[in-house]
Amino acid sequence: MNNKLILWSITVSLGGFLFGMDTAVISGAEQEIQKLWNLDSWTHGIAVAIALYGTVLGAAFGGIPADKYGRKPTLLWIGIIFLVSAIGSALANDVITFMIFRLLGGLSIGASSVVAPVYISEIAPPKYRGRMGISFQLNIVFGILIAYISNYLLQGGNDSWRLMLGIVAIPSLLFSVLMLFTPETPRWLLLKKGDEAAARKVLTITEDNVENAINEIKVTAQSPSEAAAEKLFSKKYFFPLLLAFLFSFFNQVSGINAIIYYSPRIFEMTGLGKESALLSSAGIGITNLIFTIIGWWLIDRYGRRLLMYIGSVGYLISLSLIAVSFFSESFTYVPLYVFAFIAAHAIGQGSVIWVFISEIFPTSVRASGMAWGSLIHWIFAALIANFFPFFADELGGGMVFSFFGFMMFFQLLYVWRIMPETKGVSLEDLQKKLTNSNP
Repeated sequence: MNNKLILWSITVSLGGFLFGMDTAVISGAEQEIQKLWNLDSWTHGIAVAIALYGTVLGAAFGGIPADKYGRKPTLLWIGIIFLVSAIGSALANDVITFMIFRLLGGLSIGASSVVAPVYISEIAPPKYRGRMGISFQLNIVFGILIAYISNYLLQGGNDSWRLMLGIVAIPSLLFSVLMLFTPETPRWLLLKKGDEAAARKVLTITEDNVENAINEIKVTAQSPSEAAAEKLFSKKYFFPLLLAFLFSFFNQVSGINAIIYYSPRIFEMTGLGKESALLSSAGIGITNLIFTIIGWWLIDRYGRRLLMYIGSVGYLISLSLIAVSFFSESFTYVPLYVFAFIAAHAIGQGSVIWVFISEIFPTSVRASGMAWGSLIHWIFAALIANFFPFFADELGGGMVFSFFGFMMFFQLLYVWRIMPETKGVSLEDLQKKLTNSNP
């Protein structure tokens, strides 16, 4: 690890900071927006979830420009769109305009969830790929924490929700400027552009043995005609497609985005006042950050599967306790149970998801494979964020959190029976292992 490599990783990971901040900042603004425009619960759910529907589109199509034009220019445009979205959302005078700009922000979130992890996985040495990959997730949770803190500090004034949303413009501008000084990934330069000289220049900074790295990449490369004909949805890639689908599906049916988006509302359901609910939400951000840092320390030492075992068991315990609290209407310890849930998520799914999905597809289809995993993630994120207020009102918190806990039992089975370990394995060796075993 050297200073340039660390700087590039941090810069690209700022896309995760924007991702997290833009995702969580709505939690402090959503109730004010509902009152301002007199939205019913259905329209309100759409207004809150519209960004997540945008992430579906961004995830579905973000891999296309990343493959055609490069990882770097795609990330630069993601930062610019974030900037436009933040300013437009803050200045909106009606719910339709608000939703249009929030949709743009969602497009950027979805695209960044595809392109940033791909960039990091392609530039990182195998020994440090887990920790560098988690830097993206670490920035997501740091962004969530900053959003919660800024929401708490900005509450109470006239149109405070506008400041809550508009503040995202500052890191968006910083990210866009820093991306101008970040190089393209060597694997894209070598395999997509055919520019070995430029790839070699980057590899002299990221690799100890440049010739060996170039030869490994070339061995797994295809001819231009083969690469053009390569299809992600083929029997050859069935196993990594299945791994990515299930991983992303379980990430969202844990209920994580319901809690991130609606944490003040959930805490108010337990009897906390508005100010206490916002402060408790800041506690979510702090817990998320601390346990993501622990995951960052563990992932390359003990592997991805161990973290997923810890997270799955933590999910089961914390979600069961939250559900029982709602059924019994005994809410004293619910904030602690929610913090335990966030800790389980941060050390498990939160730490592993973007690292794991970016590792399991070969370079020829990595961006589109990452797009597939992100697409599934965001489809279910949008559905859960959209329908959570309705089901919470109709069925109550006990039934909703029981469902989330039940689904986490199946995640535990997935980790035990299906999920492979990817720690310390080169991307080229993973390609052989995961595609050749399922030709």
